[in-house]
Amino acid sequence: MHTVLDKPSTPGIAPTRDQVVDLVAAYAHCVDDMKLDMWPQFFTSDAMYHVTTRENHEAGLPIGIVRCVGRGMMQDRVKAFYSANIFEPHTYCHTIGRSEFLKPTSNGVMSVRSNFQIVRTMESGRMDLFAVGRYIDDVVIEDGQARFQKRLVILDSRIVDILIVIPL
Repeated sequence: MHTVLDKPSTPGIAPTRDQVVDLVAAYAHCVDDMKLDMWPQFFTSDAMYHVTTRENHEAGLPIGIVRCVGRGMMQDRVKAFYSANIFEPHTYCHTIGRSEFLKPTSNGVMSVRSNFQIVRTMESGRMDLFAVGRYIDDVVIEDGQARFQKRLVILDSRIVDILIVIPL
């Protein structure tokens, strides 16, 4: 991962804007480059990764499409990608808008929103606009690096391809 601090981790010290922007970009590059073994390392050990629709999110419904709590669940998801899931090979290409910092930091947490579009390219060469939405992230410093404590992926459409084997 490319998000390294110049100094050791200090509890209560929030990541800088540059560290957060670098984390968001490095995450997208990791997924787009299919370096999925690295994906869980972008999160804190107790992080939450949750994919839901805008409709469910705005209604306050906890139901989602994907939910991982803790890095262990994320590592299991990566293992399933390589060994259990059956799907047509494909890749993603993220386009991410400029991040908006949502609220002042507290207890070392930086909250940020980033809009995204993901184009999916199938092995056949067919390309589709696969997902559009926003990331709502809480970013902290853990082990000297900026990491997601929470990544909420809110999809604009309620029509979702059931094949989300690669993290968004």
